[in-house]
Amino acid sequence: MSVTPRRRIRRAAMMGAACALAVTGAGLTGCSSEDPDAGTNGVGKLPADKIHAKTRTAAESARAVRLHGTVAAGGDTYTLDMRLKPDGGTGSVAADGTTFGLLRVGEQLFLKADAGFWSHDGGDTTAAEKLAGKYVKVPQSDPVYKKFSGFADKDVLLDGLLTLHGTVETDGRHEQEGVRTVRITGDEGSGGSLDVSLEGTPYPLRLVRAGRAGTISFSDWNKDFALTEPAKDDTLDYGKQLPTS
Repeated sequence: MSVTPRRRIRRAAMMGAACALAVTGAGLTGCSSEDPDAGTNGVGKLPADKIHAKTRTAAESARAVRLHGTVAAGGDTYTLDMRLKPDGGTGSVAADGTTFGLLRVGEQLFLKADAGFWSHDGGDTTAAEKLAGKYVKVPQSDPVYKKFSGFADKDVLLDGLLTLHGTVETDGRHEQEGVRTVRITGDEGSGGSLDVSLEGTPYPLRLVRAGRAGTISFSDWNKDFALTEPAKDDTLDYGKQLPTS
């Protein structure tokens, strides 16, 4: 991905200043090529397995993160846009032409969708109209809870996504949204690839899952957001099990 003009100009200026300091009677020294680790957090010098371990530790320790992209699982492909922190998450999930909201606060999971979602394949239209546009509290015994709660669980989701399969190796230096990264791969890419930030904390910035099972971008590390249960007049508790949809 291209470097932003401002970052490119700043980097060029820094390199120019470094070269100016190297002027001697014999001319410029040490300016024929840029050190790929100059000004970085140093993880690019580490073996791939240690880079992998450090980025997983950084991700697990973060107070918050946003992730968006696609995930293939169980024969379905989901498009996620979720903000997560240790006590829950909020965002949207799209699949099979429909989009629904997910909100998880502690162990409570709420799902918000339109009537079309609830009446899928000619289901109960009366129930669908009642549930449409409301935060529906999902019972923990319901299959919907088991299927979607992980999408709003930071620890569960990151633990699954940040896995690389096979032998882990480095695959050069890259950039994501103007941030320098080092890429690590599993089995030369077939086991997935992960771009790790070389600037500041070594957070993961982009993941391509093994078997091309989706691509996820990570951003807003440690950027807090509000996470509260919806108002009672905007919430429905359907009971022990949601209608089939």
